[in-house]
Amino acid sequence: MTFTDLLETLKNEEYIYIQTHNFPDHDAVASAFALQYLLGELGVESRLIYEGDIQRDSLVQMIDELGIEIMHSGSHSMTEEDRIIIVDGCKGNKNVADLIGDEVGVIDHHQVEKPDDVPFADIRPGYGACSTIIFSYYRDFGVTIPRNAATAMMIGINMDTALLTRGVSRFDIEAYAEMYDLSDIRLQNSILRNYIQTKDLEFYRHAIDNVRIANEIAFCYFPEGCNQNLLGILGDFFLALEEVEFVILCANNGGNINFSLRSEKSDWNAARTIQNVLDGIGFGGGHGDLAGGMIPAGRMFDPDWILNKFRSLLLKGG
Repeated sequence: MTFTDLLETLKNEEYIYIQTHNFPDHDAVASAFALQYLLGELGVESRLIYEGDIQRDSLVQMIDELGIEIMHSGSHSMTEEDRIIIVDGCKGNKNVADLIGDEVGVIDHHQVEKPDDVPFADIRPGYGACSTIIFSYYRDFGVTIPRNAATAMMIGINMDTALLTRGVSRFDIEAYAEMYDLSDIRLQNSILRNYIQTKDLEFYRHAIDNVRIANEIAFCYFPEGCNQNLLGILGDFFLALEEVEFVILCANNGGNINFSLRSEKSDWNAARTIQNVLDGIGFGGGHGDLAGGMIPAGRMFDPDWILNKFRSLLLKGG
């Protein structure tokens, strides 16, 4: 099924939802928002939903400033007849809730398996951001990108590629260049620069005091918890160290052990590594240079054991 085919099937549907992954980041919300506008221009109305929490204040600012109407899935009385398009995530992944409704589309840029039971699947792991995929639809259909959607997608691309320094493709560069003059650069820069708050400094303090660095691998555990988005920010912080090529951060969040990985070494694939380490005890995925995972609540967790498992695997070649 093509995107055009998907549009035709949706035009007669009453309730269509665009779902992000459970703890949406800037790229997920931007992709959903830009897709919603595009669908509207092509005759299909939709609603934006997520399951979980919106954790970062800079994302709340983006949502407020750009007038993005996204709500928790529990705010809607969904039925099995409703249609769902998943963006920046994939059906079957643990970070995408299986909501009531029929998943008819998946749009993602992660290294995932295409689901057999979803009619439309556009999965491009070579892209640095899901926003770039949505941009390509605007180009294909000749729809002018409005200022707020362009701003959101620019923020999404910048956040997911660490300002075009990580996992970026030529397609991301093309999208960036074309949308630059269409977007609100002042707002974009404000959100990109002001992405942490003073309350986050205690997590930086814990990380600096407790990080373990050896063999180009940095590891830190947060026994009192740390939200997943901040784990990623802290991972980038440690990856800036000259002596570090691979970062493993994990936190006990309500009994679940969340992981965030960063890699600058091509031989140390973050997605493959987290999948191998957590095989049988949890799950994970992502990209070669960044990935995440989780050990579900109720399982024993020993940070020393998990660090040794990571080190053993990486030092054998990843």
